[in-house]
Amino acid sequence: MRRDSLMRSTPFRLAIVFAVMVVVTFAVTGLAVHQRMRSELRQHQDQTIRETYSVIASAYGHGDITDLLQAVETNVRATPGVDRIFLVMDRKRKVIGGNVRGLNVPPGWSDVPGEAIGLEPDLQYRVFAGTVDGNRLFVGVSQQELDNLQEILASSFAWGTLVVAGLAVTGGVWMAIRAQRRFNAVSQTMNAVSHGKLSARIPLIGRGDDIDILSRDINGALARLEGTVEGMRQISADIAHDLKTPLNRLRMTVDDAIEKQQRGEPVADDLMEAAEEVERINATFEALLGISQIEAGSRRARFGAVNLERVLSSLVDIYHDVAADEGQSLRLGVHPGPLPELSGDRELLTQMFANLMENAIRHCPRGTSINVGLGVSAGEIIARVEDNGPGIPDGEREKVFRRLYRLEKSRTSPGSGLGLSLVKAVADLHDAKIVVHDREPGLGIEIRFPRRT
Repeated sequence: MRRDSLMRSTPFRLAIVFAVMVVVTFAVTGLAVHQRMRSELRQHQDQTIRETYSVIASAYGHGDITDLLQAVETNVRATPGVDRIFLVMDRKRKVIGGNVRGLNVPPGWSDVPGEAIGLEPDLQYRVFAGTVDGNRLFVGVSQQELDNLQEILASSFAWGTLVVAGLAVTGGVWMAIRAQRRFNAVSQTMNAVSHGKLSARIPLIGRGDDIDILSRDINGALARLEGTVEGMRQISADIAHDLKTPLNRLRMTVDDAIEKQQRGEPVADDLMEAAEEVERINATFEALLGISQIEAGSRRARFGAVNLERVLSSLVDIYHDVAADEGQSLRLGVHPGPLPELSGDRELLTQMFANLMENAIRHCPRGTSINVGLGVSAGEIIARVEDNGPGIPDGEREKVFRRLYRLEKSRTSPGSGLGLSLVKAVADLHDAKIVVHDREPGLGIEIRFPRRT
């Protein structure tokens, strides 16, 4: 991946923004923690100083300062170096005890530099001053330890911020590169499709993340596009093949009529035959146009509640006598119990099941039993049209749903080969699945509708 391409990519910019947000959040949190710890340590230090002051002040006896000075000296001897300072001054501001030369601060709390009490100038002390029977008592603690702790804390947060920044940027860039590669795969696939390679698909990682979901949706759309284009190619070939014969037949009929007219013979029969041939060709085109309109989905606007039991019962009543005339039996079987209504186009569903029944009657011999069934199973509404006729060979079962495809290659019997194509178009419009199975003998076709009321 080129560096400039990565820098311009949205995943990389999002990764950098995320890294900056992480670093800023960590820095702000560190600053807040640092201030809180400083405040807590300062309060603890003040409490220690105040307790030490109280213990020393309590050693003073009325009119006798000896015990007070002794308590101060005891604390001085117990203090290593100058970590703590103690000072007692009499009423005349003369130093009479302690470990510093003098101090001039008001009563209460003060922050005193080391040079003010004759110590190193870079030292700082926290001092509490008070009065004990006219004598001034000072107790202070060096800020060196507190400063060291704060420095360690600040240094730790600084290094932590650098580490977090490094990890955030590195992780963000790594994630951006991976995401960009997947986006590049999408771009390459779409580029291949735009150049005519409709079989191209986006590779899936299998993690089920949003990019995988998007890729799966795009692949599904590409599969439908490929099927549509392939269907159009097949339709073009089928139209060219199937309409060639009737057009040639029409041309021959017209030529015969012209010759007869030149000889003075009557041509009414030829013209009638030509008109019938034109009507058949027109019907074929109308059927193709109807299937295309169904596949376009425009009929979804006419969806409403459909009771399939009523639709099938009405059709069985209509075709019962037709089947009887052909020496066949046609029966309806409905699974006991309430059946939910289907959301669909009643007219198209009626036409679909009519085509299935007509196909069974037309292609089955005398003595065939044709059964129409309806039931509910596994969350689906299932409609069946089954017979015990000759069936369809295994290799032909998927082809019979193609436009203009006919098992009878000679095409001497009536029909356009569009009946099952319309069945598939209507089923697809209703998001239904078509299942064809061999009944040995016979054929069964199931239409499985999703159970949406």
